[in-house]
Amino acid sequence: MFSKYKKGGGPTAPGNGSLKPVESAPARTDSAPVERSPVAARKPANPKVAAQAAPADKEKKRKERLSELKLELHKALLENLNLSALESASEQDLRAEIVAISSEALEEMGVVLNREERQTLNQDLFDEVTGLGPLEPLLKDETVNDILVNGPQQVFVERAGKLELTDTTFKDERHLLRIIDKIVSAVGRRVDESNPYVDARLADGSRFNAMVPPIAVDGSLVSIRKFKKEKLAVDDLVKFGAFTEEMAAYLQAAVATRLNIIVSGGTGSGKTTTLNALSSFIDNSERILTIEDTAELQLQQTHVGRMESRPANVEGKGAVSQRDCLRNALRMRPDRIIVGETRGEEVIDMLQAMNTGHDGSMTTIHANSARDGVSRLENMIAMAGIEMPIKAVRSQISSAVNLIVQASRLQDGSRRMVSITEVTGMEGEVISMQEIFRYQRVGLTPDNKIIGHFTATGIRSHYSERFRMWGYDLPSSIFEPFAAE
Repeated sequence: MFSKYKKGGGPTAPGNGSLKPVESAPARTDSAPVERSPVAARKPANPKVAAQAAPADKEKKRKERLSELKLELHKALLENLNLSALESASEQDLRAEIVAISSEALEEMGVVLNREERQTLNQDLFDEVTGLGPLEPLLKDETVNDILVNGPQQVFVERAGKLELTDTTFKDERHLLRIIDKIVSAVGRRVDESNPYVDARLADGSRFNAMVPPIAVDGSLVSIRKFKKEKLAVDDLVKFGAFTEEMAAYLQAAVATRLNIIVSGGTGSGKTTTLNALSSFIDNSERILTIEDTAELQLQQTHVGRMESRPANVEGKGAVSQRDCLRNALRMRPDRIIVGETRGEEVIDMLQAMNTGHDGSMTTIHANSARDGVSRLENMIAMAGIEMPIKAVRSQISSAVNLIVQASRLQDGSRRMVSITEVTGMEGEVISMQEIFRYQRVGLTPDNKIIGHFTATGIRSHYSERFRMWGYDLPSSIFEPFAAE
């Protein structure tokens, strides 16, 4: 019946002789006689307790039953399907094959399922064979930003900046490890006791990181930062309240006049989203080179060259760092260089590029404020092993960096551009900075939503004359403080 995809291509149904019936407790029926003691018979029934306990118990048993069936059927599929032939099979053919095999197997087991249970089981089997098993529905859910797995029985997701526990689980640790191995083997990597952590990129561009036992004590840890298929434009961010139209006009002038910009913020604060939005202001005639650990930037310009660093192989060879990419990029005639995230010794080459003819370059760093961002740059230079006087280091930073945009994820899960700060030079041995825009918090609503508004600080931009010379004569009203509407 299914010989097209069966190993060996024989006419017999796959799984004959190899499937074992799932042993389950016999279902209780109303017609079955129940013996009761005279004392028990006289006790009054308590319908409230029974009505509350029965549905939960029934649902739990149903999930356990489906989980056992799925495990048995999945084993049968792996043993009997010709996986190499499935690579060229259409989704419709594969779904039909799985439905046919599971139906025959269930009939052989003597298991009866209703229509909804059959559909759920067939979809789960399809996800196991072609996708990432229990994680597949979460990857398809557009409202989910991050997927966080803490062992086989605990899967969290982030929606709208808030974490929530899902009812998604894995059968056991072996099931979770099989899904992890499926992901990393697809990109030519491996993860085991000798190499217990891995960083990879899924086929859709999502970032994947995993740590397995013995490093992960209570079961494998997995985090997936989902790749946004639709890039958020500046207008979208303004509409969502990430910043104001006045701030957008200022940032457009800053990017168009080729100021060097650093986007600073914590994990999940929206740094990459902000960098994508800022890149939309770059002229289409410029040559842009991007350098990232994991390719996430979505630039829409015509002339874009993308580079991605590479870790060492199993033998410890073949590593290509961001610094290697950056050094090579300087020989490729870029107008702008965009580094996805600066976190190490590549900071030296990044600052040199900003100082030597690659104006308008951009990068992101992890820091909680603009002043902390400057300190982070100093620390990264020190970690690179270059011995320079602190005044020389700060002079290099102040001449290379023009603007620091601070992004933050607030306590209610919302993401805001909380500060835009200009670097204006040196005063003695201190880097001088001035804040142009900020997000002013006022309070909290009863449901813990932050109340606040964006405002200018009243300080006119240090680069106003530069803006005017490039044709961006911003009105002075942009820099005047304004209250909440």
